[in-house]
Amino acid sequence: MPARPAWRGYLKLSLVTCGVELSNATTSAEKVSFRIINRKTGNTVKRQYVDAESGKPIGDKDEVKGYEIEKDDYLLIEEDEIEALQIESEHTINLDGFVHKSEIDRIYLDTPYYLTPSDKVSEEAFAVIREALAEKKMAGLSRIVLYRRERPAIIEALGKGMLLTTLRYDNTVRKASAVFEEIEDVDVDEEMVDLATTVINRRTAKFDPSKFEDSYENALLELIRAKKAGRKPPVVKAAPKESNVVNLFDALRQSLASEDGSEDDAGRKPAKRRAAKTSAGKRGSTSTKHKSA
Repeated sequence: MPARPAWRGYLKLSLVTCGVELSNATTSAEKVSFRIINRKTGNTVKRQYVDAESGKPIGDKDEVKGYEIEKDDYLLIEEDEIEALQIESEHTINLDGFVHKSEIDRIYLDTPYYLTPSDKVSEEAFAVIREALAEKKMAGLSRIVLYRRERPAIIEALGKGMLLTTLRYDNTVRKASAVFEEIEDVDVDEEMVDLATTVINRRTAKFDPSKFEDSYENALLELIRAKKAGRKPPVVKAAPKESNVVNLFDALRQSLASEDGSEDDAGRKPAKRRAAKTSAGKRGSTSTKHKSA
């Protein structure tokens, strides 16, 4: 049975309008999930709101949203007042402008959704908009209301349909410069960079998400299967604790050696050059210490 659309409405490009549906592009249905159980009775438990002061449970009719205007002073907002809020993007996705997707910093990309025509009548207009986006290799800028929140979004052609990706607001994204400003500038040894790039080259592959495995999910499933069969749960060995890198140059050479079991020319030649420089007194210590995580 197909999943229920996350949103239904209209897609509009100038005077061209078509009915569309939005479907989740990702799912967590296959993930292991647990219920909270009363250990004594074996029954499931349910959550219930209680008054923070009296500790007494409250009924659904007594629940109301509150916005804190001062400490412990709340402005009550009724559900029908929120329902009465109507903005255009609640039912219509307007294509307001167009950009190349490469211009959008990936950190702003949030949640992907598939966009499809909602009925036969809308298929032609939908196809026209999709093909125009594909021909120009552009993404349309838009806004959409999902789960009562208006979100900026981009829309691009994807096969026979389109892909809508919600975007994060600028004021919700922490600037990288603010996070990275305390990282000190380091004079990087070009020979060590050469070794590191050689490791990268040897491990370069095509992106294939089908090869990704959730090791924790697999371990959970094995635990469940074992307990269900009355077997002793498997013992999962913890990963060895990583030690500090004492000599980065040697660590890189060993990385190359581990790729094919021996040191090739890429691993030996820099070592010889480096040894010559060190013995001549032209370089300082090659030891680089890193803080453990």
